[in-house]
Amino acid sequence: MTRKEAREQAFVFLFERLFSPELSYDELSALAAQCRFFEPNDYTRVLFEKTVGNIENADGVINRLSRGWKTARLPRVTLCLLRMAITEISLIDETPDSVAANEAVELAKTYATADDAQFINGILGSVIREKTSA
Repeated sequence: MTRKEAREQAFVFLFERLFSPELSYDELSALAAQCRFFEPNDYTRVLFEKTVGNIENADGVINRLSRGWKTARLPRVTLCLLRMAITEISLIDETPDSVAANEAVELAKTYATADDAQFINGILGSVIREKTSA
């Protein structure tokens, strides 16, 4: 499985968790395996678990950088993609920031709208600029 596929799988799990927040990674992966959707991957687990542990921080970043769109008003797909990408940019050094941002934008083009993709790109661009200027 490629990193791109692992990232998409982590996104799907994070999105599912919005509707069933009590489910762990293991429970979500067992459900996905029943549907033959899941292929075990260490990076999927790492990205999922780090994102879940970083939700408050990611939401703070989103609320600070977005204009007129706080986390409570964002479409859930957009929210999941932003949380995941902000976590990957902030906490996973082995992934280049530009790759994390680009993958989030590409997933938005698949699962959301072009407007969502542009919004995500803008927020993540600001996150990366802040990180490199710090």
